[in-house]
Amino acid sequence: MIEDIGLSDFFELTPDLVWIAGTDGYLRNANPAVTKNLGYSLEELLSKPITAFMHPDDTGITVENRNKLLKGEVLHSFSNRYISKTGNIIWLEWTSVYLAQREVVLAIAKDITYRKKIEIEVEEKYIKFRGLATHFKNMVENDRKYFAHELHEELAQLLAVVNMDVSWLNMHAENLPDKVKSRVEHASEVCKLMINTIQKLAFSISPQMLDDFGLSATMEWLCNEFYILYGIVCSFESDYDENDLTNEIKLDFFRICQEAFADILNHAQAGKIKVSIKDTGISIELLIHDSGSGFAIELLKQSNGLASIQERANSINAKITLIDNLTEGIAISLVVEKQYSAVISS
Repeated sequence: MIEDIGLSDFFELTPDLVWIAGTDGYLRNANPAVTKNLGYSLEELLSKPITAFMHPDDTGITVENRNKLLKGEVLHSFSNRYISKTGNIIWLEWTSVYLAQREVVLAIAKDITYRKKIEIEVEEKYIKFRGLATHFKNMVENDRKYFAHELHEELAQLLAVVNMDVSWLNMHAENLPDKVKSRVEHASEVCKLMINTIQKLAFSISPQMLDDFGLSATMEWLCNEFYILYGIVCSFESDYDENDLTNEIKLDFFRICQEAFADILNHAQAGKIKVSIKDTGISIELLIHDSGSGFAIELLKQSNGLASIQERANSINAKITLIDNLTEGIAISLVVEKQYSAVISS
């Protein structure tokens, strides 16, 4: 009967690792599950400090949490590594309490080694695929840079030469009929328009300004150009440190704004557009707010623009949210943790 089973029976029979430790960092007692998992005899475990059996990389964080425990905090779901007698690494997840009257720590752990191995394998695969995604993105961006360079440095300069020749004809060819002179002037104006168009295309394809002047200046320029070209009020504000973002994230923020602007133009009734990049403390948030219904949520979910935005967000481990409970319009929020940005820059 269950009522006949005492705590000593539980201590002996449970598959969980149970031990009692003193405030001096030595074990006072341990159940058979501890000796079975770590491979040491009870005498060996009692003869040395607990840290002697611990993975050296986990000693510091364990001591830190143990000090909190001795001050009265209950330790839940704390995991660290131990090295078995055969040299295997054992992951244990602990729940511990300090019994102040007896000056001992009662700790119960589960062996989570298998789970940790799966987590590590998944993380390694994620890092591999994220690296591939970054590699392909870089390839695309390099192609864009090359194409933008050819447009700006080659095609635009050739048009500039043509425009100079046309202007020379207009200035030096005497006795040209008025109709011919009008056509020459028209050709010159078309050349100027084409040069401007090529420059805008080159910027859109690969913004050299991002490398030269930074993200904030580029985003402000993008918003101003959007207003000038389409007559839709578009403003930008920032409150963050650009050093907290990698070049990859800066470029993705820019591309995501381009995608959002394109989506706004595809739908009617756009309102005022407000773009902001702000530091929230532990993360950087890009917010694109449309006070109208330029990307109404039911349309946005069906658009290619959101799919592209989601893909870019995933590649930098960013959380993307559609905010439709605003008093005016709808917004896209993209949040990147500073810690992640530091990881991918290393």
